[in-house]
Amino acid sequence: MTTREFNDRLRRKARRAGLSISPELAEGLEAYYRLLELWNQKINLTALQLSDAPDEAMDRLLIEPLLAARFLPGPDCRVIDVGSGGGSPAIPMKLAVPGIQMWMVEAKTRKCAFLREATRQLALYDTIVETARYEELLTRPDLHEAMDVVTVRAVRVEVRVLMGLQAFARPGGQMFLFRGRTGPDVPATLTPPLAWQATHRLFDSFDNRLVIIRKVALGGGVPRGTVGQF
Repeated sequence: MTTREFNDRLRRKARRAGLSISPELAEGLEAYYRLLELWNQKINLTALQLSDAPDEAMDRLLIEPLLAARFLPGPDCRVIDVGSGGGSPAIPMKLAVPGIQMWMVEAKTRKCAFLREATRQLALYDTIVETARYEELLTRPDLHEAMDVVTVRAVRVEVRVLMGLQAFARPGGQMFLFRGRTGPDVPATLTPPLAWQATHRLFDSFDNRLVIIRKVALGGGVPRGTVGQF
């Protein structure tokens, strides 16, 4: 697939999703996708078929993170992505909102090698790759309640995991959970300081959802959530 064909398909998909993609963003997304496709031939970064940029791969890896980026609390917020794997949603979100500070957490060394190479080639400033399990980072003072947003897609979402990950979020911060067509929006036993805020449908075709959970500030009330659809 040529660059022109890739960009034409990317822009068509973006328009259907209600997004506008600048030439600079399109260039960055293609560079990321090509690098992911190349490395995926050597190490398992994603189970998605990447050759010729099929619809599911482009939707899941590129368009879905761009849709989620619209819900970031600000253009210079601090985001930590747990279980970054092949770099999505973290890298497309960073490309879409260059001013955010991004931490990518991945336990596997070879995947971290890819993330660092992608960070270098795409010139992603204010981006850090941590080779560790997230549990190992929970005692780091510089990361404790330091993040505006915690994003989770590849990690299995359980109450125990959520209660551990919330330690990264500041009071009033958010957790973005990327969910597929199966499973509940949030665990039935979600407990303070976490409260469900909203569920946004990202793709009707795949029934993908973005679940936003807020970390309630100490002494604050539990916010009322709303359900939004696109």
